[in-house]
Amino acid sequence: MVQFRLPMLPNPGEVGWNASVNGVDFSIAIESNAILLDVLRDQVGSLGTKRGCDMGTCGCCSVLIDGNPRLSCLTLASETKGASITTVEGLADGHHLHPIQEAFTEYGGSQCGFCTPGFLVVISALLEENPEPSDQEIKTAIEGNLCRCTGFQQIVDSIRAASEILVSGIGVEDSTTPKSDPHPGFEEGS
Repeated sequence: MVQFRLPMLPNPGEVGWNASVNGVDFSIAIESNAILLDVLRDQVGSLGTKRGCDMGTCGCCSVLIDGNPRLSCLTLASETKGASITTVEGLADGHHLHPIQEAFTEYGGSQCGFCTPGFLVVISALLEENPEPSDQEIKTAIEGNLCRCTGFQQIVDSIRAASEILVSGIGVEDSTTPKSDPHPGFEEGS
């Protein structure tokens, strides 16, 4: 007996999509109804962009589209055709972390880390526009991001520290520079 499967919805069809993601130009075929989150994760390979609620309430999927924070789970990929998109992977400059990434690691802004990419992207946009935000401006900027671990104080502290790095130009020590041996005098086999 041969069974036929009838799709509930018509096939969306494919369309061409091109955008710059973290400075790399992409030109690929996507489903016409694809959301940006799926295109970034499944076709571009930006796994730092997280799938959280799929309803726009947690902010885990936040990306910058032409410099503006947007929720990629609520954005049709076709709406971003030709745009410049920045994900959390695009914040660092090679091996040098963005000041907000440095501050998050130093001040405990991330705990389990799941929500961290969304926070980092949104905060980088805030600090780009206003390098010295007030506590109220910080809280307003992150109100669309949900963290279940930190209680938000460490996040606010991290943002303040990143602001100080940006304003002073003095950052956390570059983690890629050579370090001295923390165990001088220890030799293998002794």
